[in-house]
Amino acid sequence: MARDKIIDVVAFGQEIGKLGYDIDQGKSFFQYNPEFLESGKCSKLFPFIFKRTKPAQVFTEYHQDTFQGLPPMIADSLPDTFGNIIFQEWLTVRGIQKVTPLQQLAYLADRGMGALEYRPVKELPNSSSVNIDEIITILKKVLKIKEDTSGSALDELSLLNVFKIGTSAGGARPKILISEHKKTGEIIAGDREVSEDYNHYLVKLHIDDSDGYNKEKVEYAYYLLAQEAGIKMMHSKLIENKHFATLRYDRQRGEKQHALTVTGLTGWDFKSQPENSSYENIFKLALALEVPHKDLKQLFKRMVFNLVFRNVDDHLKNHSFIYNKESNNWNLGPAYDLTYALNPLFTFKTASRALSINGKRTSLTIKDVLIIAEEFSIKNPKGIIEDVQALIPRWSALATELDIPENIIIAIQKEIKEIE
Repeated sequence: MARDKIIDVVAFGQEIGKLGYDIDQGKSFFQYNPEFLESGKCSKLFPFIFKRTKPAQVFTEYHQDTFQGLPPMIADSLPDTFGNIIFQEWLTVRGIQKVTPLQQLAYLADRGMGALEYRPVKELPNSSSVNIDEIITILKKVLKIKEDTSGSALDELSLLNVFKIGTSAGGARPKILISEHKKTGEIIAGDREVSEDYNHYLVKLHIDDSDGYNKEKVEYAYYLLAQEAGIKMMHSKLIENKHFATLRYDRQRGEKQHALTVTGLTGWDFKSQPENSSYENIFKLALALEVPHKDLKQLFKRMVFNLVFRNVDDHLKNHSFIYNKESNNWNLGPAYDLTYALNPLFTFKTASRALSINGKRTSLTIKDVLIIAEEFSIKNPKGIIEDVQALIPRWSALATELDIPENIIIAIQKEIKEIE
């Protein structure tokens, strides 16, 4: 049996357990550190899937690309589409064709999203200060490589800088993690500091205008709309009036926060399991995590906002929960990735929602929404719907202030509708 090396899983400076991986069979092994179990601390760190027992646990069911054979809570640390492109290019330049998921975790080490860390660490040299324009130049070359399949112009240092700065961020659009010094404004790579001396941002980069508009500005407009709707989000801003920057919810009060997506908590694959992709399931998960009722109200308001403002990409990895190690409990994380996710220049007869509501992904009615409200005891649901719908005219006003092209404003405005 070709078993990969064992690595340690660490949280809050303590070894939680050890993780192994069988390359041939594509299955993983996890064993709790007995001292961690006996301490009784952070007993709800992994509320599902891992049993709180001392013997090793074997996982054979997570073969999808999303998990790569790893337990979902651990696979949540892996980069998604764009980060993976950078990582693979960097490995190719170094003459490495393929690494196992465990080796990738070792490269991520203590630089990933959330609070989980992996040891032993594959050492990487420190990045210098970040110049966003330089990073974009490199990213353009990386994206061109995917078309031209010739990467000789890129050197290891350039790719290393992007890899270190951005490979742990998820999603398909180019993004980097940075830290901005609160006093000096200096921007450094987001993996180097956790302290309160810095604001820690995830930045979605605007690469070019080939789509005819700036997606990052559209997302910023949606952020402003969500703020007016009373939806809790991390403070966000535009950098150079084109890049969307949002404070990281997994870096707060000078500490790493243990955060997991719905997919990471449950093993529901957001790509290949439509039967699990529903708002009802997220509400049920929230109840299982015993979040306060105000979190359920927030989730309901988020659902209504996504429905009214036509965010159809609200999949299971776009909802997260955050663990509080002092109180040993979970809360709904702030909303993120709220935007008009389709290309407004295309005509879509029907666009199926990532998450179903009352078993439906298209042609949703107010009855479907109110059924959810009743099932999960949401008070004054009609009032919440009315408050969100009252913001429909604000899209045009905010988008105009942000100099979003008029044809884009009009195209999106046509899609934003009241729930009937």
